[in-house]
Amino acid sequence: MTPELFHFQKRRDRATRLLKFLGEVAVNGNPEMKGRVLPALPLGQPIKPPCDLAAAIPQGTRDRLKELGATKFAQWMKAQPQALLTDTTMRDAHQSLFATRMRSHDMLAVAPYYARMLPQFFSLECWGGATFDVAMRFLKEDPWERLQRLREATPNILFQMLLRASNAVGYTNYSDNVVRYFVQQAAQNGIDVFRVFDSLNWVDNMRVAMDAVIESGALCEGALCYTGDLFDGRRAKFDLKYYVGLAKQLEKAGAHILGIKDMAGVCKPRAIHELVRVLKQETGLPIHFHTHDTSGIAAASVLAAIDAGCDAVDGALDAMSGLTSQPNLGSIAAALAGSARDPGLDLAAMQALSHYWEGVRRYYQPFEADIRSGTSDVYNHEMPGGQYTNLREQARAMSLERRWPEVSKAYADVNLLFGDIVKVTPTSKVVGDMALFMVANDLKPDDVRDPEREIAFPESVISLFKGELGFPPDGFPKALEHKILRGEQPLQGRAGDFLPDVDLEAKRKEAGHAIGRHVGDTELASYLMYPKVFKDYAEHRRQYSDVSLLPTSPFFYGLADREEISVDIDKGKTLVVRLTGRSDTVDEDGKIKVFFELNGQPRTVRVPKAGVAGGARAKPKAEEGNARHVGAPMPGMVVKVAVKAGQPVKKGDPLLSIEAMKMETMLTAGYDATVQAIHARSGETISAKDLLVELG
Repeated sequence: MTPELFHFQKRRDRATRLLKFLGEVAVNGNPEMKGRVLPALPLGQPIKPPCDLAAAIPQGTRDRLKELGATKFAQWMKAQPQALLTDTTMRDAHQSLFATRMRSHDMLAVAPYYARMLPQFFSLECWGGATFDVAMRFLKEDPWERLQRLREATPNILFQMLLRASNAVGYTNYSDNVVRYFVQQAAQNGIDVFRVFDSLNWVDNMRVAMDAVIESGALCEGALCYTGDLFDGRRAKFDLKYYVGLAKQLEKAGAHILGIKDMAGVCKPRAIHELVRVLKQETGLPIHFHTHDTSGIAAASVLAAIDAGCDAVDGALDAMSGLTSQPNLGSIAAALAGSARDPGLDLAAMQALSHYWEGVRRYYQPFEADIRSGTSDVYNHEMPGGQYTNLREQARAMSLERRWPEVSKAYADVNLLFGDIVKVTPTSKVVGDMALFMVANDLKPDDVRDPEREIAFPESVISLFKGELGFPPDGFPKALEHKILRGEQPLQGRAGDFLPDVDLEAKRKEAGHAIGRHVGDTELASYLMYPKVFKDYAEHRRQYSDVSLLPTSPFFYGLADREEISVDIDKGKTLVVRLTGRSDTVDEDGKIKVFFELNGQPRTVRVPKAGVAGGARAKPKAEEGNARHVGAPMPGMVVKVAVKAGQPVKKGDPLLSIEAMKMETMLTAGYDATVQAIHARSGETISAKDLLVELG
């Protein structure tokens, strides 16, 4: 007897589910494209570099790390004369240029070429930061699968990620064992260099993450975040002594590399030269400099850093450089060619890879910010380059894009309201949330300060002032703290010390119950970071399979009539899909038929046409000036309704919370009252000024 013959593998039917997704995009469009100006279609295919992919993969920096170990590798970095270069194209460059929307499909297509053509790169920054949640939230991809596939394609170059210390890759503090678990999974799945930072430069808040990185055997790059101006006497809190003190704390904490993270691109050439010169004297660590080209002169700062002895610098390949991204890596390499600091990279190979990225970038045109040149205004608003396009995305979603100059000005105002703080994720997100909130509600700084003015501050602002993200050295302004916290006392110490360890196996069971199947180790890490986002992603994958396998143009824009694509769903297994047409009318079930050929065989998908049953009756609008009407301050989704009709409420009691593009705001009662009527429910999409609650 051979009973195993009767153990049938469950049919995955990936082809049908992918056709269902392509049909959905054909009929209703990709929701990511709503309200955007689409490019002229069809878009040309990016040109891959001329390279023999059957050739052996040469040794690179990752091989050296394996040979030397982290401590000796750091010593090698300091001892060797070349300027080491990191390419940010696959992480911070696209985050900064087009709101983190680059898909795995476009990265994986070029990854094998990096391995063979540019093994001299110090590292590829390709993971972490905002790419983690955006992959699941908007691109419907598994960030861990992206990492694993990239690692398989490029085994010889160091992979680098951005880790927000106790915030990991989220926007809040996590329990220490959750941070350790996340780091462990990242190291096991291919990350070699962890750039660890704290959004308020609080080294105590970095120790758990740094220790976890060091224990994993990976390189720990402890980063100090640069803000202000080293030579501006009006902002003496961010002087040379401040940064030297931070660097020494990071060295004492065990960092292998010292990172200088100039997230807004405000570190001018003279400042970075002096900072690197002094830090080389005061610490024994190799230095890695990261900046953004928002000002238009960041390459001068990079060259000044190298001249002062900086060991490694960040840049992006030509086609993905400049503006809010990193400075041009090819130009930096060319400028150093023939000098004592020559990085030894093949300039022709860099150019060939840039040609590929030039073609890829056309796919993402609708996500690009309306910025045509560098701007010295960055020295006023100090907005991180990686936040710029994301914040503009939020402004667009809230119908505030036309008021962007006001948002930019409000961002600078909020920084001063908060006491002039370091602005980097997640604190930069809080500043951005508050800036959008102020513009949406026509608030000025004096309105925010006014102790008599009732304001429903965004949840992220309340969290910041509670100390859940840490504290700046001089604390937050006391009067504003009292108003935001309504007299509640902030945390006395590090937030992680107040969070108990999470029962990981209990969370695994919880996640498995939520999505109806077993949850693996990396999926558990995703669930721990973003429970709701992970559940939404898992449901999308259940319905449509792994859409990351689709080419980018049909994913965002759909297939043109008679267009044919190939989709590699497994090694040796390719689907050939052609769109052959669609019905002109909606059937009795409110669906449209979309006709395909799948590997030459006709297939039909029936897709519900959005809105054919008639939308819900339009909501009444809150009357301006009517204190009884609680209206939506912005478009978004109702997260939770906290009251019922007939319920008495006191001034300041929560009524309901709404969420828009990662920003959550709790609306509260403006006076003692009774809830007369509720016009919203959890999960409902609302528009600005919609009437949500009536008070008596």
